[in-house]
Amino acid sequence: MINIFEVSETNKMIEQEKLDVRTITMGISLLDCCDSDPDTLKENIYEKITGKAKDLVRTGDEIGREFGIPIVNKRISVTPVSLFAGCACKTPKDFVEVAKTLDKAAEDTDVNFIGGFSALVSKGMTPSEENLIRSIPKAMSVTERVCSSVNVGSTRTGINMDAVRLMGEIIKETAEETKDTGSFGCAKLVVFCNAPDDNPFMAGAFHGVTEGDAVINVGVSGPGVVKHALEAVRGENFEILCETVKKTAFKVTRAGQLVAQEASERLGVPFGIVDLSLAPTPAVGDSVAGILEEMGLESVGAPGTTAALALLNDQVKKGGLMASSFVGGLSGAFIPVSEDQGMIDAVERGALTIEKLEAMTCVCSVGLDMIAIPGSTPASTISGIIADEAAIGMVNQKTTAVRLIPAVGKDVGDTLEFGGLWGHAPVQSVNRFGCEDFVNRGGRIPAPVHSFKN
Repeated sequence: MINIFEVSETNKMIEQEKLDVRTITMGISLLDCCDSDPDTLKENIYEKITGKAKDLVRTGDEIGREFGIPIVNKRISVTPVSLFAGCACKTPKDFVEVAKTLDKAAEDTDVNFIGGFSALVSKGMTPSEENLIRSIPKAMSVTERVCSSVNVGSTRTGINMDAVRLMGEIIKETAEETKDTGSFGCAKLVVFCNAPDDNPFMAGAFHGVTEGDAVINVGVSGPGVVKHALEAVRGENFEILCETVKKTAFKVTRAGQLVAQEASERLGVPFGIVDLSLAPTPAVGDSVAGILEEMGLESVGAPGTTAALALLNDQVKKGGLMASSFVGGLSGAFIPVSEDQGMIDAVERGALTIEKLEAMTCVCSVGLDMIAIPGSTPASTISGIIADEAAIGMVNQKTTAVRLIPAVGKDVGDTLEFGGLWGHAPVQSVNRFGCEDFVNRGGRIPAPVHSFKN
């Protein structure tokens, strides 16, 4: 039985502590759209997406109004395009045309973004998959709402270093193609290791091949709620701190579970998962960095930061698991730089470096996320950073990702401005020593041994 105290508490979480449901994402399988004729393929894609998702935005808005819970984004994820478009797309240009079709479908259904312009190449690349990857720079520059991702490694298969090397070049080309918009194309491009099939968050969302024809996934947020809860136990020991985070995560996740079930019922689409991630925004008071500093750090990046993040991630999962029968996605805490005012401040005061961020990714949900680097950074250095991050994911059996933005024409000390939820990012320095000979070896790094660990 819900009592008046719980209703009042939830209202406070929404009105004062920035609790929201970050996204409702409809996953749509496009495997049945396959056709050898390019025009028929594009027509099939458009009809399937606009048919399935025609009521998604309206339903999300209705639920938000009726329940009083802000639902910030409504999005679509589709089957990785490389899996079904290869019989019609013989060149990178053909894949760009498919991206335009996805963009048109996203615009006509009024969703914020559509993810799934993706390739899964953890073990090897087919010619079709390579064509899709080579089409990414142009596809990101001629579309507004299409997001792209490439999975280059997994714990089971190892790391495809040919794909890692190629992605360094693709990220550079994407930055150049979109330099007029602050290299924004790179903000829509993620390189994964161990990519999950059911991630509702962009830019890495896609509808995995293990999923059904359509599914509703929900991502909750709530860094501000956790920070406010911790303010009440300032100075208390770690047992009380952990218990507070856990209980708060439970309440936040219940809100997401409620919205997910309601959206699933109204749309007639099965409920998939609730993603428990704490996703920050550039707004003051909605910061994962703010939570870590509330725990007692002078600044994010100080000694103790990795331990604090590990604690936060674990307690969020423990609290969330009790609140929903189906949890998945990335689930934990995001640490994007440009989208978290606390992270931005830490970088600007010199407390947070890429190397420290890399260490933090060993215990958080995602990886090196929304980090601006000098536009002159060599492609081989970007590939080296991707390889490092993929290795962390591969060895530790977790998802990791890289979303770097080489800021064309900018250097350390400059700032990239995106606006909205994308925020702004100070350009950070990267290690000036090269790794070209390492990256250019090509081939594959084998999967690690799963026993004999220490």
